[in-house]
Amino acid sequence: MTVAPVCVQPGSFLTLHYRLGGPAGDIINTFNDKPATLSLGSGELSPAMEQCLLGLEEGQRTTFELPSGVAFGDHNPEMQQWVAAKLLRELGDPQEVYQEGDVVQFPTPDGQASFAGVVVKVGQGVGDDAVLFDFNHPLAGKPVTFEVHVIGVL
Repeated sequence: MTVAPVCVQPGSFLTLHYRLGGPAGDIINTFNDKPATLSLGSGELSPAMEQCLLGLEEGQRTTFELPSGVAFGDHNPEMQQWVAAKLLRELGDPQEVYQEGDVVQFPTPDGQASFAGVVVKVGQGVGDDAVLFDFNHPLAGKPVTFEVHVIGVL
């Protein structure tokens, strides 16, 4: 009697290694560390990346090339915002010096989670010293390489 392979389905709980890379290199790579565990449909991966995983068998390793904008949507210029230096001092370390490329964590309004912004420019904002942040995903609007090794499926 042959046992059917266990395949990834909507709602599956997965243990896997994965690598996300863009034109500038890797953003996330778990292959040299502990594998990730996640539940499909929980929002831990983008819907496009979850679609790639559906039907993969336990033990399978493969790579997907996702065209620009598919994995994390298009880059949205409205997601770039000036944040007053005064507010940054209130939310974080008052002595912090921001530089282009820095990734800064911000609390959500309810304080239960956080989100990240990348410093685009330091300088004059709207009437005050401010920092321009880009709150788009770092791979928004870019082609993405998604490499995955499915270790376990529940």
